[in-house]
Amino acid sequence: MFSDSKKAFDKPFLIIVGLLLIVGVFSFVSASFGVLAKNTSKFYGILLNQSLGLAIGLTVMWFTSKINYEFWKKYAFYIFLLGVIGVGLVFIPGLGFSHGGATRWLNLGPFSFQPVEVFKIGFIIYFAAWLGWTKTEYKRMKSGILPLAILFTLGVFLMLKQPDTKSLLLLVGSGGAMSYLAGLPKKYIFTFFIAVLIGLAGLVAVKPYLLDRIQTFMDPSLDPQGSSFQLQQSLIAIGSGGVFGRGLGQSIQKFSYLPEPQGDSIFAVIGEEFGFVGSVLVVLLYVAFAQRAFWIAARSPDNYSRLVVSGLAILLLAQSFLNIASITGLFPLTGVPLVFMSHGGTALIISLFSIGIILNISRHITKKQS
Repeated sequence: MFSDSKKAFDKPFLIIVGLLLIVGVFSFVSASFGVLAKNTSKFYGILLNQSLGLAIGLTVMWFTSKINYEFWKKYAFYIFLLGVIGVGLVFIPGLGFSHGGATRWLNLGPFSFQPVEVFKIGFIIYFAAWLGWTKTEYKRMKSGILPLAILFTLGVFLMLKQPDTKSLLLLVGSGGAMSYLAGLPKKYIFTFFIAVLIGLAGLVAVKPYLLDRIQTFMDPSLDPQGSSFQLQQSLIAIGSGGVFGRGLGQSIQKFSYLPEPQGDSIFAVIGEEFGFVGSVLVVLLYVAFAQRAFWIAARSPDNYSRLVVSGLAILLLAQSFLNIASITGLFPLTGVPLVFMSHGGTALIISLFSIGIILNISRHITKKQS
C-alpha cells in the first residue's frame, strides 16, 4: 500500500501548490470580511470551516503522497462506486439537504459534505484504469464503446438529478481530454462531444436558469438587478482595482455588492485588491501548476499514472479557469469555485487529496525520464 520509492516528491510542484494556498488564505480571509459586516457568527463559522478543511486537507495530502499510486488502480472501481453511492445518498430525506434550489449536500451533524467531490475524483481514478484496460479493446462494441457510454450516462444522470451542471461540464471535459491522451480513436471522441453538445442544447432549452446565464453572457446589461447582477458587480470590482489594486483588505465591493465574495466571486475581490498585476500573477500561478503537472505526467512510470496525473490536473485547472472566465465575463456563470481559494471545506480536502496522489507519482519518475 505504502510507496517503497526512495525518491523525494517533485519540489517545484509542491512549491507552486504552496504559493496558491498562501494566496488563497490571504484572499479568503480578506473576502470573508464582507460576511463579517453582515453576520459575525457566520463569519467565524466560515473561517472555522475553511481552517478545518485546510488542516484536514494538508494531512490527507501528506498521507496520500505516501500511498503507492497503484493502490488507487487496484481499488478504482470501488472508489468510483463509493462516489456514486454518496451522490445517491443526498436524495434521502434527513440525510441530504438542499440549498439554493440544488440537492448536493449530506448532513453529517455539525458538518456538511458534498459527495460529488468524491464522485469526480473516483471517476478520474476509475476512468484512467478503464482506459488502460480498453486501449486494445476499443474496436469491440461490447468491451469498448458500450462501457464508455454507460459510464458517462451514469455520470450525466446523477449530475442532472441534483442538478449540478457545472460538475457535469467538468466531468465531460476531463473525460474527453483523458480519452484523447489515451489514444482513443478521434471519431469516437468527436461523436461523443457532438452528443454532449446536443444534450447541453436540450438542457438549455428546458432549464430556465441555464438560458438566463447564456443570455447574461451574451448581454451583461440585460438584467442588472437579476441574472446579470453578479457579473456586473464582479466587473466593477475588477475594473476599480486598476493596475495595482486598492490593497489587501481594501475591497469595497465585497461588503455590499458581490454575492458570496468568499466563494464564487473571490477572483473579483483579488482583482479589486491586487489589481491587474496581482490577477495576472494568480493566473500565472495556475499556468505554472499546469506546466509542472503535465511535466510530471509526461515522465510518469506507466500509462495509468500518466492518465491519473493528467486527469486530476485537468479537473482542477478546468475548475479554476472556468471560475476566472465566468467572473471576467469570458464564459457564462457556472458557480464553479476557484480551487485552493474559494470557500468550501470538502472541495479543499479533495483537491489536496488529488495533490497527494500526484506527488506520490512524481516520486516514481526515473532518472532517465527526468
